[in-house]
Amino acid sequence: MNWIKRGLIYQPQGQYEWNKSHAQLPIVDVIDESRWRIYFASRDTENRSRISYIEVEADRPENLLYEHNQPILPLGKLGTFDESGMMPVGIVNLSDKKYLYYAGWSLKKTVPYQNCIGLAVIRNHGKSFEKYGEGPLFDARPNEPYFTGTANVLIENGVWRMWYQSCTKWEIIRERPESFYHIKYAESIDGINWSRNGIVAIDYRDEFEGGISSASVLKENGIYKMWYSSRGAAAYRENKASSYRIGYAESAGGVEWQRKDDRTGINVSASGWDSEMIAYPFVLRSQNTKYMFYNGNGFGKSGFGYAVSE
Repeated sequence: MNWIKRGLIYQPQGQYEWNKSHAQLPIVDVIDESRWRIYFASRDTENRSRISYIEVEADRPENLLYEHNQPILPLGKLGTFDESGMMPVGIVNLSDKKYLYYAGWSLKKTVPYQNCIGLAVIRNHGKSFEKYGEGPLFDARPNEPYFTGTANVLIENGVWRMWYQSCTKWEIIRERPESFYHIKYAESIDGINWSRNGIVAIDYRDEFEGGISSASVLKENGIYKMWYSSRGAAAYRENKASSYRIGYAESAGGVEWQRKDDRTGINVSASGWDSEMIAYPFVLRSQNTKYMFYNGNGFGKSGFGYAVSE
């Protein structure tokens, strides 16, 4: 599969206290036949991620229709899992509401941060937002002692299926702690209580790979297809060759996956907003076309754009 890049959609202008930089992790919600809502995380004056959204024309997302002027959720109370930041990671449409899964950030002392997966409930046709609770859905467990982050959720035959980021270790590299994470699989009957048995969906290719996250899963012709981000273990902030790229995998059942990164069909550009890295894909199928929304340079500092399937 080849992807044709259509360019940058959005970059925050910094006109508010909460959107001084970044438009990270674009998550698309189809509102109706004419309008798509794109949730994203922007950083405030204290470098804390806050969730907001824009709305764009369906099938022509370069056409901006609406820009929300405030975060949709408050940061957590002192000491909670999302006191230092929030980022959208997945959305599920139900009959009378929507579930917005998000990654909460808290700061630590020996390592920079801790992430957990939380849940917000969207009601009133996308106009009201409320946290499900003050604590996360996914916290540390005996077999997952570090953190969880990005998550993609599908519902099939009454079973909620999630492919989520799971940290496996921290390691000191070049005198700073670096996290290692890959993608695991979990199931639920209600989207709130999850069975996490340590099933690895996408594992590290080798010892030089350090981070795999942001799964985006579609099922086509009986085959599960996943796009995701992957980066090197070291120097991924400075070295273009080690920075995030978008990978691709396929599965017959959605649990055991075969990586086919050589078939991703998209890479960094020669110049411009996505010339150093491409990351955090969200793939949407509309009619006969697939749309990939993704971040470029600086982990979303340059904004997000999109590409279409050839």
